[in-house]
Amino acid sequence: MTLVGKKFPDLSVDAMNEMGETFKVNVLDEAVNNKKKVVLFWYPKDFTFVCPTELHAFQEAMGEFEKRNTIVIGASCDTPEVHFAWLSTSKDNGGIEGVTYPILADSNRNLSSILGILDITNETYDEATGTVQVEGDNVTYRATYVIDEEGVVQHESINNMPIGRNVNEYLRIIDALTHVQEKGEVCPANWEEGKDAMQANAKGTAEYLASH
Repeated sequence: MTLVGKKFPDLSVDAMNEMGETFKVNVLDEAVNNKKKVVLFWYPKDFTFVCPTELHAFQEAMGEFEKRNTIVIGASCDTPEVHFAWLSTSKDNGGIEGVTYPILADSNRNLSSILGILDITNETYDEATGTVQVEGDNVTYRATYVIDEEGVVQHESINNMPIGRNVNEYLRIIDALTHVQEKGEVCPANWEEGKDAMQANAKGTAEYLASH
């Protein structure tokens, strides 16, 4: 079920930073209390393959996100201790040393369960043991959320495990959202900062199509 147009869940989750500090992060509060946009991106596992390329790509774009009044938060279901071990591992050894944004440690899977982004293909109840048997890795897909200053989800997307994200697309989405907020115009297909937008009415559509 999509969260677009709805408030992000009001839930605090353990997080880790590059200093080895564990603290609570409430994504909704980060947006609303700081009056900033938030990009929250989930990845499957620490110490894996595509994942470190994405974390480094978001880090390399931090200056661009900051220019856009946007907070970046990473997230997976690993524990804070595993996050710190990965943060302490050099890039040459497959680590994410140098990443400065916080990384959620949703090890109890409370938030990822609410979001519905876990790799669970089937659940069955074992009457003999009284336990739930889960099929799938029970880790998150590559889900991404763009949340505005009011805590409302403006974009969500989910990639399967092997497909890495294009960080520039989230910068483009933030630019489009900011343009809508500030100019009251809507952004057509393939819009980028500096290109023509349009009025959200029939005349605006006709004028845009006629000139493009």
